[in-house]
Amino acid sequence: MNRISQRAREIPSFIVMDVLEKAHKLERQGHDIIHLEIGEPDFPTPDCINKAALHAIEKGETHYTHSLGIIELREAVCEHYYEKYGVRVNPDQVIVTSGTSPALLMVFSAVLEAGDEIIISDPHYPCYPNFANFLGARPALVKVYEEEGFQLRAKGILEKTGPKTKAILINSPSNPTGNLLSRERMEKIAAIGPLVISDEIYHGLVYGKKEHSILEFTDNAIVLNGFSKLYAMTGWRLGYLICPPEFVRPLQKIQQNFFISAGSISQWAGLAALKKAGTDVEQMKSIYNKRRRYMIKRVREMGFGLPVEPAGAFYMLVNAKHLSDSSYELAFEILENAGVGVTPGIDFGQNAEGYLRLSYANSLENIKEGLSRLEEYLNRR
Repeated sequence: MNRISQRAREIPSFIVMDVLEKAHKLERQGHDIIHLEIGEPDFPTPDCINKAALHAIEKGETHYTHSLGIIELREAVCEHYYEKYGVRVNPDQVIVTSGTSPALLMVFSAVLEAGDEIIISDPHYPCYPNFANFLGARPALVKVYEEEGFQLRAKGILEKTGPKTKAILINSPSNPTGNLLSRERMEKIAAIGPLVISDEIYHGLVYGKKEHSILEFTDNAIVLNGFSKLYAMTGWRLGYLICPPEFVRPLQKIQQNFFISAGSISQWAGLAALKKAGTDVEQMKSIYNKRRRYMIKRVREMGFGLPVEPAGAFYMLVNAKHLSDSSYELAFEILENAGVGVTPGIDFGQNAEGYLRLSYANSLENIKEGLSRLEEYLNRR
């Protein structure tokens, strides 16, 4: 009799972590590795946020909060969405979570029954289908293509929509592609009918374009967002979701049972992020954009396919099919022979096989060195 559940046995690994762990092993052996695989800001958390956390500790804000989150932070989220997108949200529709991943698990649990389907793009963030499968639901994958900037098309969604379709998941700006959904496509997706779950975690990290919230086009949506990426707060584990009123109580009960509440100190830090960290964010964005421009130019010169410039997040998904038909083997080959960590496209779905994801959440100096090492190795190869 197997003591481990089938769902635990069958959940796939997060391949980028396999790459990172191999990189760390090589580093312990004395190898110098340039990390272009990790999707984590390399900046320290802005000082105004740190000070707010210290102040919260000094005030004794170290206990459970309301399960929906502190009202000050929920109100600030509403103000943020009104100022940026012109949409009105009631603070009672905001649930503060211990990061966006728990929010995603909560939302999927509230929306999906076993056997239900959720429409997800291919490529996609690796954990999306894993969450659905873990709950006994089924991801219905819609292929998207590089020549269109990997944008979901309403036509492709409609072809996958059926009686078991409960939701459509979108992510703009996208991980792994760094591309944005256009306003026109978001409007068409919103009009299809099923609930739209919009992962907006990379909002704010946009260069030369404007991102849109799904709430601009429909109330039949749940938004996921957080502080990890824009404010360099990955370790603070703080996110939130915005949902229609009928979802609030079910989601609140899931939060109470599984997580109780988000961390109190992180919540006060998040409030400072929304209220005080705008200048810090603009400085980080400016540096990201310089890195982005440099990486786009270099990868194209090196022969990688990148027909549409990524305009958000801190990733690009480049076509490396001319080098190998196995992105997994290619990524580890590059790691071991060039000393550069990259993420294999297969981590993001079958339709991303043959691609590599590169992250520019690293210093420009390291990016230059990493791409030079990669170019030198590929020339030798």
